[in-house]
Amino acid sequence: MDNNPKPTEDKEVQIGKYKVKVIKSLCIGAASCIAVSPNIFKLDGENKAVILEGQDTPENILMAAQSCPTKAIIVIDTETNTQVWPV
Repeated sequence: MDNNPKPTEDKEVQIGKYKVKVIKSLCIGAASCIAVSPNIFKLDGENKAVILEGQDTPENILMAAQSCPTKAIIVIDTETNTQVWPV
């Protein structure tokens, strides 16, 4: 039996015009993203942010990403195919 936890793959989700991804290895569980956008983010059993299939405004999603102290949330604008956070 393997007692070592398997690394969790970073999940990328399309929300409106943004593709959002949490880099779990960078997440420290500060939960600032949840305070800003609780419909999109929550902490998992390892106190790492995960993305929910909820709805929020693009501005709120971007503010949630910008609130992360470790820049663990990547936001890509799919209309321009550019990374808008972190820059």
